[in-house]
Amino acid sequence: MMRSLALGTALVALNLPAHAGLYADDLSRCLVDKTTVADKSALVRWVVATTTLHPAVQSLATVSAAERTRANRDTGRLFDRLLTESCREQTRLAMKYEGAGALQTGFQTLGQVAMAELFADPSVAKGLGELDKQIDARKLKQVLEAND
Repeated sequence: MMRSLALGTALVALNLPAHAGLYADDLSRCLVDKTTVADKSALVRWVVATTTLHPAVQSLATVSAAERTRANRDTGRLFDRLLTESCREQTRLAMKYEGAGALQTGFQTLGQVAMAELFADPSVAKGLGELDKQIDARKLKQVLEAND
């Protein structure tokens, strides 16, 4: 169960299809409704702290062992609170009727909401806009206007 939960949460930045039944939807809504901006920020910090372990991105950011431990602790406490207190009944029913995939779906949804809030920050949005300077708009326009 915890492995599915961690996997679902780690995939928050991706829009991967996940089975969403009635109970997973209820759990997703509860997780989003019962988290604060600070909770979502903690979740994003955990994702960053964890993903920087991958060799492809290690050189982009340095996260100390203490920072990673703190991110794990904070996110673990968040998961505990959400699953055993704030969304207790939704968690119980989702697991009973839909299994661990419902947890993955719920935390994937929460992660997507957290990432959307992160990208809405003016500094992050400006940084994302820098990509536009690297894309050949003329070539893209030709592809989009091409008749097959």
